[in-house]
Amino acid sequence: MTTFNLPDLGEGLAEAEIVRWHVKVGDTIAVDQPMLAVETAKAVVEVPAPFAGVVKLLHGQPGDVIATGAPLIELEGSSAAQIAGAAGPHGGTAAGRSKAAADSGTVVGNVPTSNDELIETAQAGGRARYAAAPGGRLRAAPAARALAKKLGVDLARVNGSGRGGVIVVDDVIAHSGIGTAAARSGATHPHASTTSATAQHAPSAPAFSDGGEKLRGLRRAMAQSMALARDTVANCTIFDDADLHAWREGEDITVRLLRAIAAGCQAEPALNALFDGNTQTRRLMPRVDVGMAVDTAEGLIVPAIRDVGSRTSAELRQDVDRLKRAARERTVAPDDLRDITFMLSNFGTIAGRYGTPLVVPPLVAILGSGRLTRDVVAVKDRIEAHLRMPLSLTFDHRCVTGGEAARFLAAVLRDLEKDH
Repeated sequence: MTTFNLPDLGEGLAEAEIVRWHVKVGDTIAVDQPMLAVETAKAVVEVPAPFAGVVKLLHGQPGDVIATGAPLIELEGSSAAQIAGAAGPHGGTAAGRSKAAADSGTVVGNVPTSNDELIETAQAGGRARYAAAPGGRLRAAPAARALAKKLGVDLARVNGSGRGGVIVVDDVIAHSGIGTAAARSGATHPHASTTSATAQHAPSAPAFSDGGEKLRGLRRAMAQSMALARDTVANCTIFDDADLHAWREGEDITVRLLRAIAAGCQAEPALNALFDGNTQTRRLMPRVDVGMAVDTAEGLIVPAIRDVGSRTSAELRQDVDRLKRAARERTVAPDDLRDITFMLSNFGTIAGRYGTPLVVPPLVAILGSGRLTRDVVAVKDRIEAHLRMPLSLTFDHRCVTGGEAARFLAAVLRDLEKDH
């Protein structure tokens, strides 16, 4: 019998929630046959069978959250045994092992696996090392390892609450003590309800008489992202208004915003960047890939509009429509959720003039656009009513100066105020 573990679904996420199983115990399944649908913090993904076999055990039911790398399904059959052996550390040719390693963890086509897991082996007095060793003790999801490095958490001291003892993001956050100061002042931390075995390091969960509703999927991801933004970023916001009096009838607001962001990044590249606060390292990005927050019933999804500085208005509109539709249908491809360099929150399509949007690391800036209004303005010696767009630019003041932010916003205003 071979255990297939939940692979990294290509989004760098620590876990996924089971939406539905397409198979049941006793079923015979074929290679690449859809086994189940899982919901990550970003999309619903179909996971195919890595090999043919008979289903012997399902780890988890719909609604259960499974950590990346934790057992998902157990299969029995010759195909399963052969592929598991070939993918093992001592089986198959070197080329075969290399190919299996390259393919492992994907969700397109065949997903080979083995009983081995990526395990962190702690060494006293030295750096931690990672090894595929069945007898190891510390198992951590990739996102948990990345967060532990950023927060300076020693994973050897963290107890995993994920299935099979895997260390997940919540365990790292709880152990780090993020939010304890807020707890002492009476505030509630978004991760206070964690079920981590190290929960004694986190604030107590609020006591709701009706038990409350545990955050899942997009909303839980938002809580985690906002907690990280609050605790690690020096958010600073500046405001201004773009005068749209010169606009022609039927201008595409979203496309104009995307074009203006590209103009701002060209004028001030410091805002199209990634910043690692742990190493104090900044990377200026050569291409502007704008993450556009899309409001859905389940929460926010942020797909990326690629290379906004070199595409036509028609191309941008086509991509915006495609991604908004995919976001609301929860069919966004993982590639459309990666490698964002700048964020746009167009909340004004619903309500609100100004806001203080938060920068989520490693990004360094986010632009919020408010509701368009006709304002009374002074033009030379007379008064006129002009259409204006409120803008709110939040930047990470750890690595972006006030001057850089102001120059960026000035370039955005100039571009928006053009007549085409």
